Amino acid sequence: MPLTTDLPWTQLAIYAVGAALILMLLFKIPYVGRVFRALFSFALLAFGIFLILQQAPFDPNLSRITASLGLDRQEVVGEEVRIPMARDGHFWATVRLNGTERRMLVDSGATVTALSVATARAAGVEADATLVPLLMKTANGTVRADAGTLDRLEIGGIEARMLKVVISPGLGDTDVLGMNFLSELQSWRVEDRTLILTPKIAKSGA
Repeated sequence: MPLTTDLPWTQLAIYAVGAALILMLLFKIPYVGRVFRALFSFALLAFGIFLILQQAPFDPNLSRITASLGLDRQEVVGEEVRIPMARDGHFWATVRLNGTERRMLVDSGATVTALSVATARAAGVEADATLVPLLMKTANGTVRADAGTLDRLEIGGIEARMLKVVISPGLGDTDVLGMNFLSELQSWRVEDRTLILTPKIAKSGA
């Protein structure tokens, strides 16, 4: 069940063209044009940083950059977990989301952890306020999604904190554990039809 997140680039391009036309007119006004050029450059830089920070939690490559800069609050700790392959050929994990138990599909083809609307509501996960909406590509097409933050996710002896998720009615009843969780582990691998999850840090006393 491949899931990827994307930004509405077509909509952003229309806004950018409109803003550029207005700015071209303002730039022709003496003195005012210089002030607007400086403000526009600052605003463009700030908006670019905002887009990167908004997208980073859902992109393993960007998340490594923000983590190295100390901007990523996601953390995965605990002990090794083994999940046997189900009869349908997938790996299903029993997970606790803020204390609410759910069965989640572990999917390395999904760039982001995704929750159904019902699961997000049960776990008390609210949508974050964002200036730019998220678009999520699913096997059934592109759907709009909200971003949220899961305070705590527990799977066996592994605990993830402040995990970014997407919430969308387009998922139906399926909850997916994606690469933004798996990439925070020390390693994950499949041996003898068993998925083995190894966190980076062992809990004290383990």
